[in-house]
Amino acid sequence: MVVPTSSQCRAALALSALGIVYGDIGTSPLYALRACFHSSFNLAVTKPNILGILSLIVWALVLVVTVKYLWFVLRADNEGEGGILALFALSQRHRPHATYPLRLNPLILLALAGTALVYGDGIITPALSVLSAVEGLEVGTSAYQTYTVPITVVVLILLFAAQHRGTGVIGRLFGPIMASGSWRSPPWEFAA
Repeated sequence: MVVPTSSQCRAALALSALGIVYGDIGTSPLYALRACFHSSFNLAVTKPNILGILSLIVWALVLVVTVKYLWFVLRADNEGEGGILALFALSQRHRPHATYPLRLNPLILLALAGTALVYGDGIITPALSVLSAVEGLEVGTSAYQTYTVPITVVVLILLFAAQHRGTGVIGRLFGPIMASGSWRSPPWEFAA
């Protein structure tokens, strides 16, 4: 890992990380915010309600990151390797061999199920995120309604075509877009 030495380098790295990470972390609160106002909760779209829900979302993210990732996930590794299968291998290191054969081990079933869920999430999340973003165009005008799926397909093809160049290129591309879109509008405009 290269450690930045200047403040400009750190700022560029932070902007690039924002372009990569925000797409995964930042979209879920937007789904939750929309669901709070467009469901059976019957909440009025007012500034206090929006700020209250955003506050709950922010604190939930802070607590999840602090408790789950800093206290647990970063300390649970198998000689520097992480992930579900690495933790399974770590659990098997000190396992008594007489218990039952490896193929009947319930932990391997849990590890494989967890891995399948991670793969499934990785497959469906980009498509749903891009589709939701393109559907957001319909809020301003219904003229885009017939083009929602074709625009989504084109954006996904472009994203997956650029993906082989690495996260650095995608981060440099989406970092400024995410930064300008995130801080351009007040929070109560997200309820639309």
